[in-house]
Amino acid sequence: MARHVCVIPARMGSSRFPGKPLIPLLGLPLVIHVAQRCRLYRGFERVILATCDQEIIDAARTHGFEAVMTSDRHERCTDRVEEAVATLKLDLGDDDVVAMVQGDEVLVTPRMIADVVETQVARREPVVNLASRLYRPEDMADINTVKVVAAPDGRALYFSRAAIPSRGRAPDAACYQQTGVMAFAPSFLARFAQLPPTPLEIIESCDMLRLLEHGLTVRIILTETETIGIDTPADRDRGENMLRADPTTSLYLKA
Repeated sequence: MARHVCVIPARMGSSRFPGKPLIPLLGLPLVIHVAQRCRLYRGFERVILATCDQEIIDAARTHGFEAVMTSDRHERCTDRVEEAVATLKLDLGDDDVVAMVQGDEVLVTPRMIADVVETQVARREPVVNLASRLYRPEDMADINTVKVVAAPDGRALYFSRAAIPSRGRAPDAACYQQTGVMAFAPSFLARFAQLPPTPLEIIESCDMLRLLEHGLTVRIILTETETIGIDTPADRDRGENMLRADPTTSLYLKA
């Protein structure tokens, strides 16, 4: 039987929002909201926080989650996830799945996770990545938000911090943001970590471009549900309000 594990990378040293994994939203640390929501997806054998900070390790264990210490030198979340899987010696095979949910994806839902994991199981792609619809013009223009465009068959064509597709001739064109919700084949995750960084990846600060620049496929799953990654202090209040209104929150957080 295939095994599915979830790794949540998080670190205190975010350049845009230091300490954000432990900021309280509705009385619970941000990264613990993410972990609780991942645990609602019943297909995971384990939900593991991967970090380079003892404060996050302590918070995870306080709330009943497994955590593993990783290097403080990682620039990309995928590299931290790969180290966590290797350190824990999970002995995953080709039919298994490693899901990565970044520690600021506070509105991830079990349905989103299921869509990504089930697509990985069915297609055995190098990576499957969720993209969520952007509705606010300011989000489309925000350089803190990575946007993605995909071909009709779901292959990612490009990721950018600029607004894509262009609004110039099609102001009503749908715009989607890349989310930190992904599923990998375990063997490919190890290979990913060995690929050298690429020019566009560095320019856009988006590790999925490393795959595209090496000629590999990123499969995009679209959701029309609005999500938010807590990237800056300005996102905190909006994220908390969205959490309060989201029905998934009541499944793990008692009023």
